[in-house]
Amino acid sequence: MSNQTANQIVDYAVSGRIARITLNRPPVNALSLETIRGVVASFRRAADDRSVRAVVLSSALAKRFSAGLDLDILLDKPVEEMRAFVQELYINLYDAQYALGKPSIAAVGGAARGGGMTMAVSCDVVLASESATFGYPEIDVGVLPAIHFAHLPRIVGRHRAFELLFSGRVFGAKEAAELGIVNRVVPDSDLDAEAIKLAEQFASKSETIMRLGRAAFMRQIDLDYRRSIANAVEDFCNVAVTDAAQEGLRAFVEKRAPKW
Repeated sequence: MSNQTANQIVDYAVSGRIARITLNRPPVNALSLETIRGVVASFRRAADDRSVRAVVLSSALAKRFSAGLDLDILLDKPVEEMRAFVQELYINLYDAQYALGKPSIAAVGGAARGGGMTMAVSCDVVLASESATFGYPEIDVGVLPAIHFAHLPRIVGRHRAFELLFSGRVFGAKEAAELGIVNRVVPDSDLDAEAIKLAEQFASKSETIMRLGRAAFMRQIDLDYRRSIANAVEDFCNVAVTDAAQEGLRAFVEKRAPKW
């Protein structure tokens, strides 16, 4: 049995025991405040539905998972507006995932950048297609991927994290798997099927044990992470309002080199 609702930005559908959250904001799934709120609301909806046993986050767009933040949110905006957006992406998304009570899987096909990386790694498991690419390009437009300062060094080590975060370079799915950012790489044509297969494997377990076990797992790995992402909100906003950041953002929009 399927229960589906849709809008132009985020689709939410339930089939059997699996909830599907699908980003659908052409052309590149740039993350607006409405998009983030739609995703957060969808995770909370899945959490409240005891019949849902696992959640898959993916994209409806070919070759695009998410290009990251919609720059309109950051360019020439007061810090209060920026903070509202970043709190939604950093804190509310984390809180929704923390309280989800069931496994979440990101199925990344195509490009994941910046805020798209934040979306993907918020999930418990990350699957990537062979053509998926990853990157933290914020430094190139004069802002910081501040939330990734909190978790990436724990995954890949301090020195590799620094290089990825401050070079802004793009890297492929194979390297992402070798670094431990994604669980495994699958053929492009198999990504959706592999995500559903894994979701069904999780869904076959005891709902009670999975819920209690995941809660225990989240408590153990949380450490100081919740406080770290609260700091990351301030770090991001403090940088984004500088003249250097605004010049970088404006240069990107105008397709020219920034004058720093």
